[in-house]
Formats: sequence, C-alpha cells, structure tokens
Amino acid sequence: MRQWSSAALPIGILLILAALTFWLRYVTEFTEKPANGRLRHDPDYIVSGATLRKIGHTGNLEYTLIADEIRHYPDDDTTAMDRPKLVYLNPTRPPVTISAVHGHLGPKGERVDLSEQVEVRRAGSGKNAPLLVETSELTVLTNEEKAFTKSPVLITQGSSWVRGIGMQVDNRLQTYLLESSVTGQFESRSAKKKKAQP
Repeated sequence: MRQWSSAALPIGILLILAALTFWLRYVTEFTEKPANGRLRHDPDYIVSGATLRKIGHTGNLEYTLIADEIRHYPDDDTTAMDRPKLVYLNPTRPPVTISAVHGHLGPKGERVDLSEQVEVRRAGSGKNAPLLVETSELTVLTNEEKAFTKSPVLITQGSSWVRGIGMQVDNRLQTYLLESSVTGQFESRSAKKKKAQP
C-alpha cells in the first residue's frame, strides 16, 4: 500500500503537467492554417534580358516588348518590369518606341502601366520630323495600340513643341490629343523652307 501511495504523487504531477502542456499547445495554436505561399506577393520566376513578341493573326510581328528584368507574380498574374521598351512595328507606319524606368504588365498582357521617365518616340517619315513625347506615367493598351495619361506631357517635333496635362494616343491613327492647359510653339512652313535652303 505504501508503494502505491508513494508512486501516486509523482504520477499525478506528471499527468497534471502533461494536461497543462496539451492545453497550452491548444490555446497558442493559430486557428487559421499557415499559408502555402499562393497568397503571398512573391515572384515565381525572374528573367533578365527578356524579350516578348506579339505575332498577329496574319503572322506579322505587331510589337516587341523588351525589359532588363521581368518578375512574374502568381497571386495576381501580373509582371513587374525594369527598363521596359515597347516597339510597335507596322510596314505602313513609322515605328513607335515607348520606354520607361518601370513597368507593370496586367494579367493578360493587354495593359501596361509605365512610370518614371516615360518617352514615346515616333520615327520620322518623309517630310515629318521624328516626334518625342515625355511624361511621368502612361498606360498602354497593347492590342488596341492606344495609350493615355492624366499627367503633364511635353511633345516635341523638330523645332515645334506643345505641352499640356492629360493625353490620349491612338497609334493606328497616329493622333496625340492633349486634354487641358495646352500651350505650344509651332515652326511655320516658311521657316522650314528657309532652313532647307542652303
């Protein structure tokens, strides 16, 4: 009898400690399951020196997108780009190059948001001098060949220039529409002729 009574006290203490351990583990566990990584905004791949090409229905190259580095995020299926450069190629129109410091490509690749030192360069053709557009941000709808911004814009072509706030671009029609606060200076045809004469 003495052996059982002397062993009961340590066994009782061990049972109480075990019960407290299980209770502490239960109350300190999170009710939610730990994330498996799908909901985190981490890139699943990173590519340096990337080049993407869009081939049209006729088999012709429509545009090329080049970036120093791209990072794809699986949680929202978006792509971040460093130094992106979008080049539209069409045999009937001068090539247009759009570049920036940063870019963000949407899930289906149909929208590109560009920021910081955004430039749109349209090559010269015939009598038309090359055109340069400078702004701080620009959204490009790649398949529609349209772009827009609400930021200040400066457009220069030869000695002519125009600035304003907000712009809509249609590359197919080759139009650049400034929305507000527009000022500019245009070189006259007679001044162009004088420059052309030796």
